[in-house]
Amino acid sequence: MESIMEIKGVSKRFKNVQALDKVDLSIPKGRIIGLLGKNGAGKSTLMRCRLGFLKYEGEILYHGRPIGQNDNRLFENIAFIPDVSALDDRLTVQQTISYIKGVNPCWNDRKADAMLLKSELPLKQKVKTLSKGMKTKLYLLIVLSLDVEFLLLDEPTIGLDIVFRKEFFNTILGDFFDESKTILVSTHQVDEVEHILQDIIFIDKGRILLSEDIEALKSRYLEVKVPREYAAELKKHNPLQIWEGLGCVHALVNQKLDLPNAEHGVPQLKDLFLAKVGGES
Repeated sequence: MESIMEIKGVSKRFKNVQALDKVDLSIPKGRIIGLLGKNGAGKSTLMRCRLGFLKYEGEILYHGRPIGQNDNRLFENIAFIPDVSALDDRLTVQQTISYIKGVNPCWNDRKADAMLLKSELPLKQKVKTLSKGMKTKLYLLIVLSLDVEFLLLDEPTIGLDIVFRKEFFNTILGDFFDESKTILVSTHQVDEVEHILQDIIFIDKGRILLSEDIEALKSRYLEVKVPREYAAELKKHNPLQIWEGLGCVHALVNQKLDLPNAEHGVPQLKDLFLAKVGGES
């Protein structure tokens, strides 16, 4: 599979904190990839190293070309938007759009105008007075008006309710993504992105634990559910992860178990993540 970005032995240290520790990654082209980790795992640091915002040890290549610090050429084909709170509250909607247009050579007026007509965004109103829903619409307009091949989203839906989180990702899929483009979503909220992801990266304490096609990953494991009275028997099979349900016990296993009334199914990404990094469902 063709790669859009290669990360080789990248490390980053902040005083006494090793934020990244010899990270090796290959980012495939034309895929939707999740970067999943707990708070403080190194997700945002890795995002900023990819974009040349931070100095680091190691090498990052974009289409085979090394990325230097503050390399503005990157933003001809890459868009990075952190979260809705990154919008400047002092600006009006029109000023925000004009500013983003002015600093992004990849801005597409046709797309922006078409979405603006549908959005009902109040152009003269300041961002700080907008509802979260309206901020989301403005945020989406900005994202989708950029003609880029690589979109990086860092915790993009923090503070949004479930309705607008769903709208956000549905719009990204419907109006931005195709097989010529790549989306990398950094998050610790796996439930909200699992349905759109094709590949997953697990990061913990600055180290990459896993980077894989999600279907291939899930095919190696099963979620098993048994009545609570069989919990002790289930534990004898050394499951990778075990958690309580309503009147039952769930576990993550790597083979089908012959237990009374056992039900087997496809595991959820969050349980695979917890099995790798430790923790409870």
